Amino acid sequence: MIGINMTTYVAFLRGINVSGKHKVLMSELRKLCENLNLQQVMTYIQSGNIVFNSTVGSTVELEELLSKAILNDFGFNVPVIVKTVSGLQEILNHNPFITDVEILSKQIYFVLFKNNPNIDALENFKSESFDNEEFVIVDTCIYLKCKSGYGKAKLNNNLIERKLKVLATTRNYRTMIKLIELS
Repeated sequence: MIGINMTTYVAFLRGINVSGKHKVLMSELRKLCENLNLQQVMTYIQSGNIVFNSTVGSTVELEELLSKAILNDFGFNVPVIVKTVSGLQEILNHNPFITDVEILSKQIYFVLFKNNPNIDALENFKSESFDNEEFVIVDTCIYLKCKSGYGKAKLNNNLIERKLKVLATTRNYRTMIKLIELS
């Protein structure tokens, strides 16, 4: 049960526990969050997904709080993107790639933005085309369909960050659904 003035959030950490870099045990990450007075902290898989409750009303404040704590405790800087559960649910509700075939074949990904894309870069990007990949851009994310799987995708997180001049992190459909369930 959420306390008075508590909001449920999901934090996405970009680039932890990938290829042996920025290693963080989830138990240590939960402890760090609890030391920041975040409540009912849960982590999901090793890629840096945290569900928690907080009285802090700003996702930007929470992003800064978590980023600074991770830098202080673990010694490296990682982008942190925080969404309210209602914001995350809205992203899922507007997913244009929702057929059973797309979902069951594990083709659907969400590239979540930390900051708004550069307008000129965004306009240029909309004309891009990638074999076996489709995308739809909205304010908060890119909906991505990778027909050959994300591992083979040309339109990956690094390319999106570079072309749109944003910080972003990518999660698959199953992870997004699980985070909503956990919240």
